Amino acid sequence: MSLFPVYSIKDIEIVSAKGMHVYDKNRQEYLDLYGGHAVISIGHTHPEYVSNLTSQLDKIGFYSNSIRIPLQNELADKICAISGKKDYQLFLCNSGAEANENAMKLASFYNARKKVIAFTNAFHGRTSLAVAATDNPSIVAPVNETENIVFLPFNNAEALKEYFLQYGKEVSSVIVEGIQGVGGIREASPLFLKTIRELCTAYNAIYIADSVQCGCGRSGKYFSHDYAEVDADIYTMAKGIGNGFPIGAILISPSIHAKLGMLGTTFGGNHLACVAAITVIDVMTKENLIANANLMGNYLMQELKQFPQLKNVRGKGLMLGFDTDEVPQLKNILLDKYHIFVGEAKPNVIRLLPALTITKKKSIILFQY
Repeated sequence: MSLFPVYSIKDIEIVSAKGMHVYDKNRQEYLDLYGGHAVISIGHTHPEYVSNLTSQLDKIGFYSNSIRIPLQNELADKICAISGKKDYQLFLCNSGAEANENAMKLASFYNARKKVIAFTNAFHGRTSLAVAATDNPSIVAPVNETENIVFLPFNNAEALKEYFLQYGKEVSSVIVEGIQGVGGIREASPLFLKTIRELCTAYNAIYIADSVQCGCGRSGKYFSHDYAEVDADIYTMAKGIGNGFPIGAILISPSIHAKLGMLGTTFGGNHLACVAAITVIDVMTKENLIANANLMGNYLMQELKQFPQLKNVRGKGLMLGFDTDEVPQLKNILLDKYHIFVGEAKPNVIRLLPALTITKKKSIILFQY
């Protein structure tokens, strides 16, 4: 049986990893400045992470949500503490797409409306409604197509105001990434996010802050949306929250009330997933990793700006990008010659999404090419 070929695969087999590095079957060391799409937040195989997951697996790895799982309550308390989102409610699932899917569904339950506003270059996932809200027609199957999603220009507050003025009473939710990842490291401006907050409040719509890639401390704040100093109604999370263990989550405003059976999941919030996420928060707190993301992000940005061939260096914290006319060539040079993993985004963007544990010493090799 063959694999269904949907990815462009590099002929490298990674067999082990530690900290900022991964190693192939030939024992070649690579500096990982991509973290598997912003997933690795506290470094590969962090000893506390490995120990806690192993210990939990010795007890119980899984049981369904038909019984009490106190680890879920512990995780909720820790997310509340580190994010500052007091009185919010937590729903646990398995991925970022699932988190966004449930967020839009929950918003529609809340106000009994159908229209969802998304933005140009958005990426919200590959499941039914999440992919419909993703601005990439090539990955939207006919069955996903819906008139309930409208795309407006990203960072255009006036266009948003005009749409609400005409159709505001039909809008169920507005979903927006604080920093677009697949869209090319494009940061939502504070004015834009404040406008979303004001309009959603005025029209009783739900502001969904997609923090799947730009959340969990990566931006130098726990949620990158917090740079605008307003609260969303729902925050969606995944990727870095589990450091590689599949887990998604949504934080839900106390104004949204639950009903039995409104949302559901088999694997979401299982014992291992909760331990993974709890450990990530504990390590982030003990090692002061959100502050390090801010510090190292500023350092990397300053250094990258010294290279004239790297244009429009941008981002927040350890979610950085720059434009270059030679994306494939540069990416291949960094990987094949200097053994550095980086990411890319269309049309001509290199993305850097390293673990929040990165140091100046570990990053210096990037500037030697």
